[in-house]
Amino acid sequence: MKPAASRTVTRRWVIKIGSALLTDEGRGLDHAAIERWVDQMAALRKSGIDVVLVSSGSIVEGMSRLGMRRRPQAVFQLQGLAAVGQMGLIQVYESHFQRHDTHTAQILMTREDFSNRARYLNARSTLRCLLEWGVVPVVNENDSVATDEIRLGDNDTLAGLVANLVEAELLVVLTDQPGLFTSDPRIDATATPVPSGKAGDPELMAMAGEGSVHGRGGMRTKLAAAALAARSGAATRIVLGREDDVLKRLAGGESLGTLLIPDRAPLAARKQWLAGQLEVRGRLTLDAGASAVLTGSGRSLLAVGVKAVQGDFRRGEMVACFDPDNREIARGMVNYSAEETRTIMGHPSERIIELLGYVDEPELIHRDNLVLI
Repeated sequence: MKPAASRTVTRRWVIKIGSALLTDEGRGLDHAAIERWVDQMAALRKSGIDVVLVSSGSIVEGMSRLGMRRRPQAVFQLQGLAAVGQMGLIQVYESHFQRHDTHTAQILMTREDFSNRARYLNARSTLRCLLEWGVVPVVNENDSVATDEIRLGDNDTLAGLVANLVEAELLVVLTDQPGLFTSDPRIDATATPVPSGKAGDPELMAMAGEGSVHGRGGMRTKLAAAALAARSGAATRIVLGREDDVLKRLAGGESLGTLLIPDRAPLAARKQWLAGQLEVRGRLTLDAGASAVLTGSGRSLLAVGVKAVQGDFRRGEMVACFDPDNREIARGMVNYSAEETRTIMGHPSERIIELLGYVDEPELIHRDNLVLI
């Protein structure tokens, strides 16, 4: 395997903190540890790095608040505990970030928020807006309402999907292990650290083994999260969260834990993912100017450049774009439904709110959601 790069230059990080780190040996949240991580995240933000936090811990905090010593088994009881504990979780983060004059926002998500394209775009727009406002989103799975059919299953998976959603350059997974080893170091004295590798490499997953949720099984979900994050070009660092100043040291270029790199550049990876995920639901015929802008400069598609609309698509679905000579030139995830597009086509973006009474996005298709054919 190739050695890790000496420095990863980033603009947006997704940071995931697991329950094993957040909880104070079953006595609820470890406030002192959270304070240290928040201080480091505040330093990252001051250095110009956007931060999205994915945090576990709501069920354990709920148990602590209600004086429970044993974790219940019934789903509805766990959901109730998550609802109680989420209040404490967000309060702790809010209070510590406030010391740095920073606001936080609670974001609770389920699988449907990623599989439903309209909800995906809504979530993406909301998170981008919060980051532009200087707010730190604190993301967790919506355990209080999620059923088996819509559960993501673990916050490692959620973190990987959020990295796709916000187009992060780096996913940092803070865990109670110092990264990936060639085998379980607790039972194999010959196990050695794996400093770097490619996200999605089956050989790495084999090193993680089957294991239990407390050991190597936990590492498997982190490797799977890295593979998810790589779909949009994000690298992943799996590091020991209890290392002193771990986030600041990573930002300074120190090689800690295991670095998993994607095999494609971020934009190329994201567009390949988009092209493979969505079926074409409609068709847009563009004028010569819009066709030239898309193919020549890779800019976003505006409604003003659309001459005709075919199909019955919804916001977030894939449409094909054709030039005046009836040649397909691009495909993209549309920000407006077919009915809305027919209303605003041929008009500049400034008139969208006048024509529809609202505006979701100024672009009909953003360039990041557009794949040239």
